[in-house]
Amino acid sequence: MTRILRSPQFVDGAFRNPVRTRRMLPGTTLAALQAALIENRDRRRPARAVPVHRLTAEQLALPPATGLRLTWLGHAGVLAEIGGRRVLFDPVFGERCSPVPGFGPRRLHPAPIPPAELGAVDVVVVSHDHYDHLDLPAVRALAGRDAVFAVPLGVGAHLEFWGVRPERIVELDWHESAEVAGLTLTAAPARHYCSRGPRTSRYQLWASWIVAGGGHRIYHSGDTGYFHGFAETGAQHGPFDAAMIQVGAYSRFWPEVHMTPEEGVRAHLDLGGGVLLPIHWCTFDLAPHAWDEPIERTLEAALAHEVPVATPRPGEPFEPAEPLPQRAWWRVIAAPGAHEDVDGDTQSLVPIPADLGAAATADAADRPDEDDENDTVGAPA
Repeated sequence: MTRILRSPQFVDGAFRNPVRTRRMLPGTTLAALQAALIENRDRRRPARAVPVHRLTAEQLALPPATGLRLTWLGHAGVLAEIGGRRVLFDPVFGERCSPVPGFGPRRLHPAPIPPAELGAVDVVVVSHDHYDHLDLPAVRALAGRDAVFAVPLGVGAHLEFWGVRPERIVELDWHESAEVAGLTLTAAPARHYCSRGPRTSRYQLWASWIVAGGGHRIYHSGDTGYFHGFAETGAQHGPFDAAMIQVGAYSRFWPEVHMTPEEGVRAHLDLGGGVLLPIHWCTFDLAPHAWDEPIERTLEAALAHEVPVATPRPGEPFEPAEPLPQRAWWRVIAAPGAHEDVDGDTQSLVPIPADLGAAATADAADRPDEDDENDTVGAPA
């Protein structure tokens, strides 16, 4: 609490965003509820099973040839193997992201690997305190190991309550860094909020994260609206080998706390992000847009700016310095009619600079809270 009260981000009794930020636009609560019930209902889920790559301990036992390997586990979860260490971002293994068992958004695909088969994990990084990022089943599954939990300032209280030993918790304010397992972890600003109930949490900060080690540097956005801070983070910490950027769960009702795909690509350019790995889509139905809309809009925006995009299936490992997975696997399972007469190969859609390698050619088919509308998360006056 002493550190919280001294934080430059803690103003007038609560953590604040770098710019004034509203969880929802005023007067839109009813419209948002109606949209959640009826808008795009026939396209909010895939029509067929998501082709998850079943990740195995044997695969993970082979070290990445280039020293950096990323495995998207679905939603915002990513396993990063960097500098000879394993970093697990925002792991979610629960069936639902909800405070009430049996209710709330349910997974649209299984986890690519159960936590018991992950093997050694050196660091678990949590971006913020929301059910789809700070997952009780994941924390309990990982709490008994020797992993260090790196979290934004104030979030460690949950972990202690759930059984993580205090000496295994590292809490950082924005712009603070810590050396963990030979890696440098830095918490960077983000534009969001924390909550495990109907009201915004006052004492939990949110963050994006930078991890550097072994000559590599990666960025994880967590959840965030677009703001000027991406350019500042890029100037101070970039460029990056890869950036994991939130592109889903956006809405016209909450435009200030989640980015649209186009804003995600813009943020990636601001950061100097290298390879773009789109995250925060596919796994949960959290917004009234179509299930596959985030990745399609991301590809269109990336093409306009010649940004290299990796499109792995959940659980499919790749190395940013090698040929990227770039097959449009989602098009064959999307709602009927969503992609008629569209080529399922994204190699012709997203150019990859020569120094980042050519697109992969293997066919994917062959590889098995809302609160009161006036509740705001503001910036210091």
